[in-house]
Amino acid sequence: MAAPMVSLLVRHARVVDADTDGVMDVLVRDGIITAVGRDLPAPEGGAILEAGGLTCLPAFCDLHAHFRDPGQTEKEDLASGCAAAARGGYTAVNLMANTTPVISTKTQVEDVLARARAIGLADVHQCASITRDMDGRTTNHLESLGPDVRIVSDDGHDVMDARVMLQAMTAAARLGLTVMCHCEDQNLGPLDSRLAEDLMTERNIRLARTAGCRLHIAHVSTEGAMRAVIEAKQQGARVTCEVTPHHLSLTEETPYRVNPPLRTRRDAEALVQAVAAGWVDAIATDHAPHTAAAKAAGAPGMVGLETAFGVCYTALVAPGHIALPGLTELMSRNPARILGLNKGCVAPGYDGDLVLVDLTRPWTVDARTFASKSRNTPFDGRQLTGRVVTTIRAGVVTYQDKEEQS
Repeated sequence: MAAPMVSLLVRHARVVDADTDGVMDVLVRDGIITAVGRDLPAPEGGAILEAGGLTCLPAFCDLHAHFRDPGQTEKEDLASGCAAAARGGYTAVNLMANTTPVISTKTQVEDVLARARAIGLADVHQCASITRDMDGRTTNHLESLGPDVRIVSDDGHDVMDARVMLQAMTAAARLGLTVMCHCEDQNLGPLDSRLAEDLMTERNIRLARTAGCRLHIAHVSTEGAMRAVIEAKQQGARVTCEVTPHHLSLTEETPYRVNPPLRTRRDAEALVQAVAAGWVDAIATDHAPHTAAAKAAGAPGMVGLETAFGVCYTALVAPGHIALPGLTELMSRNPARILGLNKGCVAPGYDGDLVLVDLTRPWTVDARTFASKSRNTPFDGRQLTGRVVTTIRAGVVTYQDKEEQS
């Protein structure tokens, strides 16, 4: 006898994605959206979630997160990272390889994926490193990574040797891998971090075009780097890019250490303009948890999964730079497409991954309530608009805001 179908009807929500905006119901059966429309019949034996007054979006997909697992689990681990993702409205995350040890083999990737599946809160993609153990020299491991790896990255630093990077990109083109670059000339960075980013962005674009590989530029933070990406896109290069919520909404006037650094107001405005003009493909958190001691000692980075939607809605949608459907493109549809996932739209045939948000009530960030193990955020105590209320993965609720339940 076939197993009974698991179904969920989300009723009377304002449904918004890149192509839709209206009050409707959404039916999910066995993990897939099967119907979107008005007054859908309740599924026999299924669950009903009344969402009147809330907005239903496609759940978010983060192209850039650090869960510190293995080796640095005092900062974060797969369980706490996936819980933070669910609390932030994310059902898919792309994890960086700069763990301890570095993720450079098929076996290491499979271990992370198996443990993530057992947790069941988010679909996890694990990057492998561009160079083996991030040694900056060795690329022959790329041949044996297997089909689970779709993106390679030495995030945390760039591959300094152009010959090695070209070798890696040539292999990536043949293997169908996307190369994700943290663009920074490490020798130049201590002297001029802006020039260090701009030059390496231009270099990596040139190398990728020579190799014919797909290139994704991580956390673009300067006006010059964004200009290089825009010019490459205009010339037909196979390049995508991401910006972070913090580089869009904060400037160097906020004394908080991240890598790349918070930039000038002109840079932040240039990024917002690029978002509004459609040049930016994705907003990614660069979720970078640290212990209080590590942060006090100068470790760069901030946690971002649990504040990303509120920060982006407040910085981009509320002031009118983009509309809410455009934000779902940046946080849901486009990153899902870059990762090759069947997510990012509220339409029949897509994965039943949804997030219900409250756009009416401002809320104040309280880092003490985070699901992440870490509390390192400059947004603690800030008032935002756009609160995640419920996260649904494959038709199953993975997070419910306790305040909404009370």
